[in-house]
Amino acid sequence: MKKFFLFIGLSLLVNTKLVSQIDYSSYVNPFIGTGGHGHTFPGAVLPFGMVQLSPDTRVDGSWDGCSGYHYSDNFIYGFSHTHLSGTGCSDYGDILIMPMSGKPSTDNKIYGSKFSHANEKASPGYYEVLLDDDKIKAELTVTPRVGIHRYTFSKSQESNVVLDLLHRDKAINYHMRMIDSVTITGYRVSEAWAKKQHVYFVMKFSKPFEKMEYIVKGNFKEQLTKLGGGPQGAYFRFNTKDGKPLMVKVAISTTGIEGAIKNLEAEATHWDFDKYKKEAEAAWNTQLQKIEVSDPDKNKMTTFYTALYHTCIHPSLNIDVDGTYRGRDDLLHNTKNSINYTVFSLWDTYRALNPLMTIIEPKRVSDFINTFLTQYQQSGRLPVWELSGNETDCMIGFHSVSVIADAMLKDIKGFDQNLAYEAMKSAATYSGFGIPIFNKKGFLEIDDESESVSRTLEYAYDNWCIAQVAKKLNKPADAALYYKRSLAYYNLFDQQTGTMRPRKNGNWLTPFSPSEINNHFTEGNSWQYSFYVPHDIENLIKLHGGSEKFEGKLDELFTTKEKTSGREQADVTGLIGQYAHGNEPSHHMAYLYNYVGKPQKSIERVHQILNDFYKSAPDGLIGNEDCGQMSAWYVYSALGFYPVCPGSLQLIVGEPLFANSKLHFENGKTMEIVAAPGNGKIIKEISVNDKSSLLSYLDYTTLMKGGKIVFNYEEKTKPVKYGKGTLPPSNVSKTSIIPLPLIKSSSQVFKDQLELSISSVNTTSGICYYTLDGTEPTKKSNLYKEPFTVNKNTVVKAKTYTKSDSSEVIRSKFFKLKYDFDITIKSKANSQYAAEGSQTMMDSIIANENWRRGDWLGYQGQDFECLIDMKQEKTINYLSLNFLQDSQSWIVFPASVNFYISNDNKKFTLLETMPNTEKAENEKVQVHKFEKQLAKSTNTRYIKIVAKNFGKLPDWHKGKGGDAFIFVDELEVR
Repeated sequence: MKKFFLFIGLSLLVNTKLVSQIDYSSYVNPFIGTGGHGHTFPGAVLPFGMVQLSPDTRVDGSWDGCSGYHYSDNFIYGFSHTHLSGTGCSDYGDILIMPMSGKPSTDNKIYGSKFSHANEKASPGYYEVLLDDDKIKAELTVTPRVGIHRYTFSKSQESNVVLDLLHRDKAINYHMRMIDSVTITGYRVSEAWAKKQHVYFVMKFSKPFEKMEYIVKGNFKEQLTKLGGGPQGAYFRFNTKDGKPLMVKVAISTTGIEGAIKNLEAEATHWDFDKYKKEAEAAWNTQLQKIEVSDPDKNKMTTFYTALYHTCIHPSLNIDVDGTYRGRDDLLHNTKNSINYTVFSLWDTYRALNPLMTIIEPKRVSDFINTFLTQYQQSGRLPVWELSGNETDCMIGFHSVSVIADAMLKDIKGFDQNLAYEAMKSAATYSGFGIPIFNKKGFLEIDDESESVSRTLEYAYDNWCIAQVAKKLNKPADAALYYKRSLAYYNLFDQQTGTMRPRKNGNWLTPFSPSEINNHFTEGNSWQYSFYVPHDIENLIKLHGGSEKFEGKLDELFTTKEKTSGREQADVTGLIGQYAHGNEPSHHMAYLYNYVGKPQKSIERVHQILNDFYKSAPDGLIGNEDCGQMSAWYVYSALGFYPVCPGSLQLIVGEPLFANSKLHFENGKTMEIVAAPGNGKIIKEISVNDKSSLLSYLDYTTLMKGGKIVFNYEEKTKPVKYGKGTLPPSNVSKTSIIPLPLIKSSSQVFKDQLELSISSVNTTSGICYYTLDGTEPTKKSNLYKEPFTVNKNTVVKAKTYTKSDSSEVIRSKFFKLKYDFDITIKSKANSQYAAEGSQTMMDSIIANENWRRGDWLGYQGQDFECLIDMKQEKTINYLSLNFLQDSQSWIVFPASVNFYISNDNKKFTLLETMPNTEKAENEKVQVHKFEKQLAKSTNTRYIKIVAKNFGKLPDWHKGKGGDAFIFVDELEVR
């Protein structure tokens, strides 16, 4: 027990013998990414540590306030002990304390203080600032699980420290207790991105406080009463007339106060602040020296080592020094075989951050995977985006399988491979997010699930990862199944546009613009997803019509003048043409020229990105850091290679940014990378341990054996041979599928009759059979020869047959309008929420809560008004119209719905006003039918409906001041 206790409690502080005496931590600038949209924090943290002790300049969950700090601010509310690095959602900021002078206050605008960046410093494991309001010097450092504060007050000041347990996100439960005049314990359970986050703490002062008062319901109380409720914090007054700094040690735990006490006793046994600081600096030097680069340009060195620093913040420790941790089941567990972690931003990090860990942190990779597997055992699911023991289900895919596959293919040990394979298969059969439909049909349409194109492509890749593991474990039948699923992208590739295109009701989505950011893609558009087939670039090239056309499409990606359109998307930044480096789906694309024998083009684009989008400045990241992914791309690319397809052993080669680099591995080996090009020179060949190669990709196994990689150069005037030989191979070239056919029509709804046609996707040859009665098509069904018409509600099913195989079944529904009415909508719908136009209101397609599928009509900042002409006078006794509310997405029920009637379309009489009774604060996604059974039947020809918009979003809303949407669907008149 004692050995294990020391291992997981102090291992991050061990200062092993330095490979180099260079102080690499001096090159790190923690302020990089704290400005712009980087979303990083500047405070003190150890590699993968539980505590991230940093100043908070933001108390809201705004886009640029996700980490709690933004460089544009000049006011600090306090110093909290948990922070997220570079995320796009807000959470953490737990256990805030703040020094202040004079009369204490419960108002953070009063106990907080202005500050200046001129009096602010940060380095790995250390932060310092002068609080201007009271001239208090605040210094912070850390151990893995303990925050260490040092506050220097003026001798004449009345010195206080405020503890605020309600800071930032919603507190579900909280409490604190005075143990003695130097010790406080407590906890807070909060709800934000993580629905139930536990943080327990013990706080120790270096000297006794003279006075303490609790904060109860926003007021100070000397004593607690049963009626007063639990304390929300407290203030502590100290005598600092001796001029000596006040120190505070705060240990945290997710398991309980006892765990926090154990963490404190193991990691923070003394009061020597400078010693803690030096140990933190040594820990970072040990971490950073795993990759040695050198360059006379200090800015390049700072950019590189800050990037490497950012890759080692998350995932974070989620385990006490005695091996106890809180699991996904919200219960306490104990492990002595591995270290438990949290903060798995897998949609981002599987691309480069996790593969980088297989190079510099293979032991930690096995701990990450063991964390995955314990979460699978405790909850039945591998993590998607796990935070503090909670599954947030943020982003798409199930990319934990990529991390597992990448480790297994690289022969990283230390976890149960059979259990891992079981968990991977379970992820591929999860009941939500369109996965069952994907498995049955072979892809997703708009009608099946929102973000259907992105989900299809990412599910395809994840299935390929499982196939790789099945193949390694000698499970050929499983491998064949998952390899086939990995080709789902065939069903979405449109050869006419050369893009991945959404499909709706069996057809292509029309109209279609590849530059439009909409709900069919995840944080992007078709340009930013059309090259996302990392596991099968060879066959993607064939679909484009060969290498020359694929190269041309890549050129167009980077050079198009076409601007992004559609929805505003904060993540889509760092644009070169339609390449968006500020968001992860684009990250592999610059390397794809290698697959057509043009590595020099990859090199040029990669160096453009390295030099233009990474700077040694607060706004030096072109997009949010995303828990290390943005920086991992830089680290890899600066070294001269990149993992385009995690789960394979291929590292696609670019060109090093530094003349000399060294990678030091856990196996004791070192790989040196040498590249010293002159002006006007290009790569002639690459030498690996004195063996020359013209290949523009490198094998992971070769890298990890150590030795030397030398980039040899020649004049640009010489014929280029490098990269033109054997290209990076496909991993599924022996597998094939028959794409599902297209069922083409001008609309999904019609008045009298509708013409339909059936065709193959891409160049697939075959014969199509179809049915009109809902049965599954066989070779005995209708053979498609020519277009045909339908004149009633019809379900069409079609299937393509070849000599040896067949596609899955495509299914389309067509509806005859239930009313022979003319509907004129006077309001202008948002182009992304236009559905089938006015026909949407009477098409029998009942839209549900998943509004991103495109079945609703959406109107922003305006009332909804429409006129129904029933063409003759009719007797009506019932009216209804469906509306949607998803207030988090700015969609709010109308304030009221008014029905008017007229017989001449000139003079209208108010028939009924239906007020809304559901508050906008109710964030539940819900559909409500505004309906009225009339007291007596009424004769009319015209019906006018006016739904009053909610108006501007109120102060409590994240989009305060913005215009609310009205979403409307399906009229019913009886």
